[in-house]
Amino acid sequence: MADVAARAGVSGQTVSRVLNGSPRVDPGTRARVEAAMAELGYRPHRAARALRTGRTQTIGLVAATLATVGNSRMLQAVADAAATRGYAVTVVTLGGSGDIAGAFARLREQGVDGAIVLNEATDLARQAAPPPELRLVVVDSPVDPRFGIVQVDHAAGARAAVAHLLALGHRTVHHVAGPVGSFAAAERERGWREVLGQAGAAVPEPQRGDWSAASGHAAGLRLATDTDVTAVFAANDQMALGVLRALAEAGRDVPGAVSVVGFDDVTDAADYRPPLTTVRQDFDALGARAVALLVAGIESGTAVAAETIPAELVVRASTGPAPR
Repeated sequence: MADVAARAGVSGQTVSRVLNGSPRVDPGTRARVEAAMAELGYRPHRAARALRTGRTQTIGLVAATLATVGNSRMLQAVADAAATRGYAVTVVTLGGSGDIAGAFARLREQGVDGAIVLNEATDLARQAAPPPELRLVVVDSPVDPRFGIVQVDHAAGARAAVAHLLALGHRTVHHVAGPVGSFAAAERERGWREVLGQAGAAVPEPQRGDWSAASGHAAGLRLATDTDVTAVFAANDQMALGVLRALAEAGRDVPGAVSVVGFDDVTDAADYRPPLTTVRQDFDALGARAVALLVAGIESGTAVAAETIPAELVVRASTGPAPR
């Protein structure tokens, strides 16, 4: 660090601030220090830094699974946001065990500075007793004073999707819901119910899926047998893809006979056949805010907070006027 400081013409404290991502460094000075680091081949020694600061510059990520598109997208977003702040990420998945206490214990053994808990695992985190010294941010959860919270406005996104279908003349909207125990699935179902109730429309029994395209296909096959079904809102794009396949197999045209809306706006949603109308949740913003909230708590001890990120309806070719 002394060599870097001498090359850049700054103090050792300034070099330290640059390394730690402090905003209290002039951009020109930061660029000079970073150039000196590159010229000298300087790399911070993570173990030495941990001994000096009491922090490992590592955050944990706890997920029930990485098999879903939403969780894998969130992992990428968190890893990218953490890297820009000089943090590494260690991942623990629960598999089918649901042992979140064990996941927290493994993270403590690895000396992480804090952790982010995703989606289905957040319900387990609320029920467990997290170690008080492990600072947590949970993604998609009701407000809880023990944690920082970052969530998408799932209910508002669902309301926009259902209102869009009703405005096209559909008398009601059937729902392929996500799994029980998922906060996101419950909020999307809540938004769907609210709009139908406010419109005085019938509220059909939801078809329950597990986020996978296969579960959407099974639900779609059941819905396809009912010619009164003209609009379907699926709780994620993978299940919507399964619905589209089932409707095609049953000879029901989309959107001529049935309109379909998903949720997430995954990378391939515009390439579905037909291109999928869906609700976009900004995974990059969600991951960035989760990391920012966690790092702020780690580095400055700020109080936990709750943040909500808006969701946006993206209209494509899978929705159209109700059949006459």
